[in-house]
Amino acid sequence: MKVMETKLLGVKLLEPKVFSDHRGFFMESYNEHTAHANQIMYAYQQDNHSLSVEAGVIRGLHYQLNPKAQTKLVRVTAGAIYDVVVDIRSGSPTFGQWQGFILSSANKRQLLVPRGFAHGFCTIVNHTEVQYKVDELYSPQHDRGIAWNDPALSIDWPTSDPIVSDKDNKHPLLADAEMNFTFQG
Repeated sequence: MKVMETKLLGVKLLEPKVFSDHRGFFMESYNEHTAHANQIMYAYQQDNHSLSVEAGVIRGLHYQLNPKAQTKLVRVTAGAIYDVVVDIRSGSPTFGQWQGFILSSANKRQLLVPRGFAHGFCTIVNHTEVQYKVDELYSPQHDRGIAWNDPALSIDWPTSDPIVSDKDNKHPLLADAEMNFTFQG
């Protein structure tokens, strides 16, 4: 597995080895030994799976507060997304900055989103399925979000006609969001 650092400290782009032949392909989507060898040391507790039927669906920007914060390992098993992470760690030199990545069933890349980052994505093709592992169970009491269209972030979403849930349309701006993460540089 190839592990690539990003401009946001702690966020990693993973590219698994894919073995292809005339029948199709095989890959390890997760291997604990390989992960630990690459300093990715999380004990995942839950797997999540979403289907977005249309292109232009935006989900996010989501996170859970401490002590129920989650690290996510995100991948696409059908279709493609523009995956976005926002640094929300107080004291971080990249606080409030975001970075976007194309994850698809074709490129098989995965994104490691550590605690202290808000996460969201926009589907760029119809019938997109996203699967992700988390190292903490879902906690409604700790569930929070940031407005996907916050002008202070100016995220360049790849859609002119976003499809967004009522819940995600009600998230506060970054400046007003509840956060309890501290940068541990």
